[in-house]
Amino acid sequence: MRTVELLCSPELEAAVRAAWDRLAAAGLPSLARNTHPTNRPHLTLASVEEFPPGAEQRLADLCDAALPLPVRLERVAVLDGTAPLVWLVHPTPQLVALHGAVWDVLAEASGARSWHLPGRWIPHLSLALRFAGADRRRARAVAGAGRPAGEFVAARSYDAGTRTISELTAACPRSGG
Repeated sequence: MRTVELLCSPELEAAVRAAWDRLAAAGLPSLARNTHPTNRPHLTLASVEEFPPGAEQRLADLCDAALPLPVRLERVAVLDGTAPLVWLVHPTPQLVALHGAVWDVLAEASGARSWHLPGRWIPHLSLALRFAGADRRRARAVAGAGRPAGEFVAARSYDAGTRTISELTAACPRSGG
């Protein structure tokens, strides 16, 4: 599996990591417990079995042109299915347009994960996975302090087969506000 992910600005990443830490300290499921070096807050735009030929460069060009993108987090929620605890991301027109453009590049990709497709995608930053049996109300209170804002400043791809990442863009300089 290959993904296309957007990475958070330092201040937004710090806010999400602080929520991970608060959840873990409260004895709740949390991504703070995932110690793999690739684990960091991110927004997944797409997930496919493999990229079609030439797609990685087209995705890099697309993300270079679109980033940085302002982002504002909304409420903490539990999604259906595998029941992850997430911080919902406000779907700005620019973010929705980038998401659609990524899928245009990946139109010929095999094994598209349906929950990331346009029309089904719920933009979010994960706080904990497999949260189905945990205390949702308590988790929302512990994790959801405020509605942080920042930017998406870089893009990467995760390869689940090798558990490695490849940078699709370099981190963008701060846009000033």
